[in-house]
Amino acid sequence: MAKSNAARAAGPGRLAPRRTAPQLTPAELDRLIHERVRLGIVSALAVNDKLTFNELKGLLRVTDGNLSVHARKLEEALYLACAKSFDGRVPRTEYRLTPLGRSALERYLDHMEALIRATRER
Repeated sequence: MAKSNAARAAGPGRLAPRRTAPQLTPAELDRLIHERVRLGIVSALAVNDKLTFNELKGLLRVTDGNLSVHARKLEEALYLACAKSFDGRVPRTEYRLTPLGRSALERYLDHMEALIRATRER
């Protein structure tokens, strides 16, 4: 009977490490969504069809520049769609979550739920 690699590595008279199911690690998280402000943006848009720049800014309590930078990153990844228009002479920017963004959020939430379950089972 052939020894497993783990048993060979353990050496004679030593127990091989017990095999366990692969563990999820934080490195596998979608780093784009994991950041606090970006997670807030996609979460808010997951429960609202669309939100304006000012509505998001108020919900997340961030500055114009901070929201702009984070929204742009999500837009570049095609997680958000941005529509710019004018309400009279006032610029209006609206965001909505794209299907790609929604599926990325679902994967992220599934991963976080798995991490929580694994932690509670210990």
